[in-house]
Amino acid sequence: MAGVPRLVDLCMAAIADELLEGDDISDMLSLIYELPSELFDSLLPHLPPLALEKLHENLPFNFRDNFEHAYYHHGDCRKRRRYGILDSAWEALYKVRWPCFSEAKQCVGWLDKYDEAKYQSVDDWQQMYWEAHLQDCVDAVAETALLPSYDGSIGEIQIPDAILEHIGCKGHLIKLTPDYLKFSNHCQQFGVYARQLRLPNALCVAETCDLLENSKLGSLELQWIKSNDHVEGLCKLLNQNSETLKSVDFIHCKLSPTFISAICDSLHVKGLRAHGVQHFSIKRSSFLQTDSSPVPVGLTSFLTSGSSLHSVTLCDDQLGRNFARVIINSLLDSAASISTLDLSENNITGFLSHFRWRSSSCSLGIGKSLKSLQVLNLRSCNLVREDADCLKQALVHMPNLQNLDLSDNSIEDGVRSLISYFREISSRDLPFSDLMLENCELTCNQVIELLGVLSTMKKPVNLLSIKGNRLGSEIGAPFGKFLCTGVRAVDVEDIGLGSSGFLEALREISTELKIAYINISNNQGGIEAAKFMSSIISHSQKIVAIDARYNLMPMESLSVISSGMKASKGKLEHLDLAGNSFCDHLADAASVLAELQIHGQSALSLSLWAAPSAPYDDDP
Repeated sequence: MAGVPRLVDLCMAAIADELLEGDDISDMLSLIYELPSELFDSLLPHLPPLALEKLHENLPFNFRDNFEHAYYHHGDCRKRRRYGILDSAWEALYKVRWPCFSEAKQCVGWLDKYDEAKYQSVDDWQQMYWEAHLQDCVDAVAETALLPSYDGSIGEIQIPDAILEHIGCKGHLIKLTPDYLKFSNHCQQFGVYARQLRLPNALCVAETCDLLENSKLGSLELQWIKSNDHVEGLCKLLNQNSETLKSVDFIHCKLSPTFISAICDSLHVKGLRAHGVQHFSIKRSSFLQTDSSPVPVGLTSFLTSGSSLHSVTLCDDQLGRNFARVIINSLLDSAASISTLDLSENNITGFLSHFRWRSSSCSLGIGKSLKSLQVLNLRSCNLVREDADCLKQALVHMPNLQNLDLSDNSIEDGVRSLISYFREISSRDLPFSDLMLENCELTCNQVIELLGVLSTMKKPVNLLSIKGNRLGSEIGAPFGKFLCTGVRAVDVEDIGLGSSGFLEALREISTELKIAYINISNNQGGIEAAKFMSSIISHSQKIVAIDARYNLMPMESLSVISSGMKASKGKLEHLDLAGNSFCDHLADAASVLAELQIHGQSALSLSLWAAPSAPYDDDP
């Protein structure tokens, strides 16, 4: 009879209820652990998180070793410990509760698709579940704690019913003890699972430190720290976790020199004038001082006292050139092997001028931090031609640099200094791979020269972005030749290729390419852009993503693209054709592109929507 529950399902539901509500469940747990494999496995999907937690945490000591059972899959016998089944149950619960977050956690960049070493498997879904649950509780409690009218204890704030129902309390809320509804209970019970947390200023108080005394935090994101009260509570929390903290991020904060010194002192490991922080970040914040005043002593001391420090980010912090110059000089004296330095979105024109007098052969006074630097982000720093000249002198002391971002700076002719630098190192076995020069007001001749030099590098460039530079169609042929050098990712959005530029680029492609991602959007290439895409798809076995939005491609472009897809190896996963002319006839376009779901392209993610009525910026 349809709709009638099976007896076994009713029994499973009864067991779940007893695990949730029972006071003494030791006898029941013993019986559950003795269940036959099939029944034990069938029980797990019926258990809400709180019930599964009790089952998991009371496992017999030797449960993993003594209880194994067989799985049969397509005739093959596999053995797997029951403990692994519990982890699978936690994974299922996590993905049901946070489906979008789960996908984001597992998402990798297009360039990582063929780099298996970058994939990291999750091995403790129970820890991930309760950590994410505790963050939900923190966010909910903060809404109350931030109210000006609230002056009570943070631990006494009640968790919303919606969150309680997620962990299995639906229908059981009335029977729960009042203490269980409080934030303090969730901190005490699940704080042990917390490895990373995001805390607003209202929760940066001494009480939070007490609530999280069982946590071993490895990562903290602090928001809106502005007053002495915030700093006092925060420093206690930092000091409590100083031996485990590896990453500390400040966002939207106002930090005085006194605050900075207190915070940095709190990060020192007990008994040592050193810290174990690996990643330190201050974003969209201010240091409450003018450019002429010295950088807080606490910050420079922090940068020079941590041998474990790998990355430093001071992004959009209203820094001036004097501040940035002191930071660079501090890193020169640092014992740390800094791999990433991000000073983006600060007005720091001229901050590298002191490198002008340094000889390229001089190594005296250059600490190992610049020598170990792999990523340098100077995006949107108001740099000009002279800064690019000075940067060339600094790059000499960065032999391990892999990634350089100078986007959104008007360096103009300054790019010639960079070209000269790349020409000098082209024959060396250096690891440089990624170069971003977006919106730098470069000319076509400059970029042609740059592409020529990059093509001679001993190791092919991995990524090049020159989007937003109005180069014109003359860049087409050099661009096509550059694609044949082994580059894996290219962004040429809005460089003015036009149909003739795509045609010239297409003529240069005759060999197998290694390109995995390419962005050719906003180039008004018409049918020639479609032919270029078709050639890219058929010539690269590793192409996984193409962005071809707003290229004025007509309806006949679809058959050209489809032809290239049929000739490909079926690797393409994402194709963005939004805003093209054929998108005004979505039904016809969809029918033509339907055949892309065959020919090995079933995993293709296709973006296809009409352009807005507003004209392009460069339309007459």
